[in-house]
Amino acid sequence: MLKTYVELIWYDVGNDGYLDLAELKIMMEKLGAPQTHLGLKGMIAEVDEDKDGKISFREFLLIYRKAHAGELISDSGLGQLARLTEINVDEVGVGGAKTFFEAKIEQQLRTNKFHDEIRQEQEERRRMEEERVLRRQQFQQRAAVFQ
Repeated sequence: MLKTYVELIWYDVGNDGYLDLAELKIMMEKLGAPQTHLGLKGMIAEVDEDKDGKISFREFLLIYRKAHAGELISDSGLGQLARLTEINVDEVGVGGAKTFFEAKIEQQLRTNKFHDEIRQEQEERRRMEEERVLRRQQFQQRAAVFQ
């Protein structure tokens, strides 16, 4: 249960407690099981009890309940998600689980740094564009004096 909660938090970049289509897309890509747009919509629809188009924590847990009950097609998107995000402590031991979580956290930190760099570049471009527009307006104001 802890692992499923951690998975939800890692990919909930909007920090709203839900996985939307874009966040689910990123999660599936990072887990090595990319899905089509329609596949992602189907994944959400299969567990979206409140029909809000997002996966809540309760709905996220429903994936594992369905997998455990054998209600998921093994090669479906949700079937792949359930397989890729579970860890059996009885098999790998506590040390193995610790290593798994540490690797996931490290991966997420690297991803966050990459996203931060992209965001900084976008902010820099936006600021430069605003400065360009301001310089152009100032030029036009000065040019208007001569007309």
